[in-house]
Amino acid sequence: MGGSVVWTLHSIASGADAPSAILLPQFAAIAIAAICEHIYPLHRSWNQPRHDIHVDALHGVIVAALISLTTPLVVAGGVVVAGWLSSTIGVGLWPTEWPLAVQMLLALVVGELPGYTVHRFQHEWDGLWRFHATHHSAPRLYWLNAGRFHPVDTLLTFVPSYGLLVLCGCPVEVLALFTLVTAIHGIFQHANVQLRLGVLNHFFSMAELHRWHHSKTMEEANHNYGQTVILWDTLFGTRFLPTDRKPPEQIGIPYLSAFPMTWWAQVKSPLEWSRIQRESAAARGTVEGAVEGAVAGSAIL
Repeated sequence: MGGSVVWTLHSIASGADAPSAILLPQFAAIAIAAICEHIYPLHRSWNQPRHDIHVDALHGVIVAALISLTTPLVVAGGVVVAGWLSSTIGVGLWPTEWPLAVQMLLALVVGELPGYTVHRFQHEWDGLWRFHATHHSAPRLYWLNAGRFHPVDTLLTFVPSYGLLVLCGCPVEVLALFTLVTAIHGIFQHANVQLRLGVLNHFFSMAELHRWHHSKTMEEANHNYGQTVILWDTLFGTRFLPTDRKPPEQIGIPYLSAFPMTWWAQVKSPLEWSRIQRESAAARGTVEGAVEGAVAGSAIL
C-alpha cells in the first residue's frame, strides 16, 4: 500500500492524471495478494474454491462498474454544493495547502464516518441487513470477495463517503489516493494471508480485525465496522480484537442456511427475504429436532 501511494504521488508529480495513476498499483496489489495467499496462507482450507469464484468475480465487476458510473454524478453534484458552501462561509473547507499524503490521511478518516455509520445500521436494522447479508454469506475469506457486495449495498456506502469528501472540497488527486488506498486495503483486508500489523491495528481496519467481523457469532461479528480505518470503531466502542483466541475459520451467517449462493439469486435476495427467513427457520427446526431425537435415543440406550 505504501509503495502504491508513493508510485501514485510520483506519477501525479510527473504529469499523469490522477485516475490513470492509480490503476497499475491496484492490479499489482491483486497479483501480490493472490500469490501470497498460496505462499503464506492463514488457512489452507480458504484456498479451496467453494463454487464461489465466479460469484465473487461477478459481484466485483458490478461493484467496479457501479462506482465508475456513480463517481461522475457524485462529483458533479458535490462540486456545485461545495462551491456554494465555500462562497457562503467565505473560506474553503478542505486544507488544500497541506501535503497530498497528509490530505490523504485526513480523507481516510473523514470519508470513513458515513461508511461506518451506514455499515453499523446495516447490522442493526433488518431493512438494510438484507442487502449487506450478501457480503457475509462468503464461506471463506480471500482477496476476491473484497468485492462481494449487493449493488444497493455498494451505493449505500460509497455515495455518502465519497460525496462527503467532494462536499468538503477534496481535490481530485486526494480523491484518487483515497480510492487507491481503500481498494488495496479491501483486497488485503479479505486476503487469506498471515498479516500482522501490530500498532497499525489502531488505525487500519485490516485483516486481523476484519476476520472477527465475519464470525458466525453475532456478538463478535457486530464489531469492526470500519471499511479502511478503525478510528471510529474505537471512538464509539465497537472495536474488537481479543488476544485470548484466534478468529474463527468457519465463517458465514449461521441462522440463514437458505441464503442463496449464486449471483443472480443474491441480487434478488432482498426481495425474497421473507422466504429465505422461513426456509432457514424450517431448516433449523429440522436440525434441532434431529439432534433432540439423537440425544433421546442415546439416553434410552
